[in-house]
Amino acid sequence: MDKKRRWIRTGWGTLLCAWLAMTPAMTAEAVPSEKPRPVPVQLLSINDLHGQLNVTRSVNGKPAGRADYLATYLRQRESKNKNTIKVHAGDVVGASAPVSALLQDEPTIEILNQLNFDLGTVGNHAFDEGVDEMMRLIDGGTHEKTGRFKGADFPYTAANLLDKDTGEPILPPHIIKRVKGIPIGFIGIVTKETPKIVTPEGVKGVQFTDEAQAINQQVNALKKKGVHAIVVVAHEGGFQDSSTGEMEGPIIDIAKKVDDEVDVILSGHTHSFLNGTVDGKWVVQAYSSGTAFADVDLLLDRRSRDMTVKQSEIVTTFHEGIQSDPQVREIIQHYEKKVEPIIEQEVGQAAENITETSNEAGESALGNLIADAQRWKMDTDFAFMNPGGIRDQIDAGTVTWGDLYNVQPFSNDLVTMHLTGEQIEKLLNQQWELDRPRILQVSGLTYRWDPDRPVGDRIVAIKKDDGTPIDPGTSYTVTVNSFLASGGDGFTVFTEGADKVVGPVDLDALVDYIEQLDQPFTAQIEGRIQQEAH
Repeated sequence: MDKKRRWIRTGWGTLLCAWLAMTPAMTAEAVPSEKPRPVPVQLLSINDLHGQLNVTRSVNGKPAGRADYLATYLRQRESKNKNTIKVHAGDVVGASAPVSALLQDEPTIEILNQLNFDLGTVGNHAFDEGVDEMMRLIDGGTHEKTGRFKGADFPYTAANLLDKDTGEPILPPHIIKRVKGIPIGFIGIVTKETPKIVTPEGVKGVQFTDEAQAINQQVNALKKKGVHAIVVVAHEGGFQDSSTGEMEGPIIDIAKKVDDEVDVILSGHTHSFLNGTVDGKWVVQAYSSGTAFADVDLLLDRRSRDMTVKQSEIVTTFHEGIQSDPQVREIIQHYEKKVEPIIEQEVGQAAENITETSNEAGESALGNLIADAQRWKMDTDFAFMNPGGIRDQIDAGTVTWGDLYNVQPFSNDLVTMHLTGEQIEKLLNQQWELDRPRILQVSGLTYRWDPDRPVGDRIVAIKKDDGTPIDPGTSYTVTVNSFLASGGDGFTVFTEGADKVVGPVDLDALVDYIEQLDQPFTAQIEGRIQQEAH
């Protein structure tokens, strides 16, 4: 009996061994295993909000913007994906509406805190009142106008922003966020042109390094930490052709230079639409002033820890069919009451809309009005106004102090100086020397320029209002704002001016000028700036 059992066991054992010998080995490598599903991540990005908390703008004839409507959109999108990271690409403050600016832009940061933003970078306007005030809004601190402020609840990153004395970063050069344990690196940068477009006092002690080099340094640092999913948050921009989709501008040049490990570039600064790929990197920008935001949907690979872009969208914050966020609306209303006594003061009546929209030559009706106000206030031969300092239009009807603040929110002092005719010609030729034309608005003179002539020699003729040519050797009195007087926007000729005298704030001059005009007042394009036809 025992022998029989042994035979049976041995027989079955022989058969089993034979079957295994004929069957392919089922090793661990050969067994098909299901690939882990990627982790969906949603990036929601805004740029260039500029404290426009309660300002409604018209987009394609429909109302859009306001922080309380933007909040509704962001919260709706966030509710659809718990793996959402909210980012801003700089200039959330500066050139702000009175409801934010008159309170040192603290209301804007408070609203971003309310919306649980995850990180941001600084823009050039962060330096409008200097580094100390920039850091107070980020880290918290006390201001004589507003008292104690807790600062931002989220971190800021800027890789190309260094302390001139120590060479150390002023802000963290990168930030790592984790989703399901997978790290995502965020590298912030601000345009290296900032010193040319901000008053020297505002950037005192700060070194702005090359953006692409700074990014690549941080990419290397992140890769050493095992981070392969990388997003650049850039306050630098470009423009996209609506018909061809082709993009150009500084951010496009940067995208071509940076390490291919960079997956996404969230852009700002140019207040434009960007949505496409450059050298394998996805580049997006969502206009400005809260009128839109970018939604970039990503897939994080659990094994490689890298990510791919699934899709991206620029979403306009139209009001139609949307309820404004009650919490954010309550914050706005609270601060509106605080500033209401100032901003509701009536200044005049506008007969029609007066806009900053320029003609082909570069002249705008609002630019003429502002330049006239400054020349009138300071009683000089000429006045020059930078177009970037004009931030809103004047609508037909009652014009309040708050409306004019929205037009000129920087509180720049007016400065008079003496320039020769030769210097004025050199000055006007500087309009094309930076990354894009900056056509000065003028009062007291007319000039003609030729786009086919080389940069530095495009001015064809300059005449006074009476039609007589400006004499190169004659000294003329000129009014500009303190930003231009310090060489802002690359107009270095203003730094050479003689006999400088500081006057009142530019906004006060505009208010005083409009009050003494016949009502209702208006302004038009008059041919002060002319372009040669070819």
